[in-house]
Amino acid sequence: MIRIGGWSKLSTCDWPEHLVTTVFCQGCPWRCGYCHNPELLAPRGHAPVDWAEVRAHAERRAGLLDGVVFSGGEPLLQRELPAAAREIRDLGLGVGLHTGGAFPRRLARLLDAGLVDWVGFDVKAPPSRYERVTGLGHAAASAERGLRLLLASGVPYQLRTTVDPGLLDGRAMRDLDAWLDSLGAAPTVRQTMRPPAA
Repeated sequence: MIRIGGWSKLSTCDWPEHLVTTVFCQGCPWRCGYCHNPELLAPRGHAPVDWAEVRAHAERRAGLLDGVVFSGGEPLLQRELPAAAREIRDLGLGVGLHTGGAFPRRLARLLDAGLVDWVGFDVKAPPSRYERVTGLGHAAASAERGLRLLLASGVPYQLRTTVDPGLLDGRAMRDLDAWLDSLGAAPTVRQTMRPPAA
């Protein structure tokens, strides 16, 4: 159903205050230099985890788990994500989503259908630095549209930024805060870049 490149059967950190199982979806259109899951970048890369196995795991632990988080890569790249989310909701579990907002129309469909209970939204940079961070010129427009959709949806969320000092200096972080404030959003939770594994 969806291409899964990795799986954490039990996580306490992928959805704040929730016990979840996290699937790492294969594929991402962006090329952030600090990506710590580079094996997930290729959309047709190796996908060793079968969705049926994840679903069966979630069903067996429906009384213990709070939900399933779809992470990545960029999970919105998966066209079957709404169907997978619906299956999880049918088990009585919550659905969390990690996204950078690369596909705002797909995000809108999930939000409008009520298939997401929480979103961890990765705000990469202020708009002027998005191309430098992601490698794509249109990334800022997509991210802003996705972020606006999320903020208007009423779905609980957390905004996060990975800070690579070589890409985001003090001025960039001030610009980021000012941009988010103009959208009615609080500053992001910051995490320091971890060098990619060799």
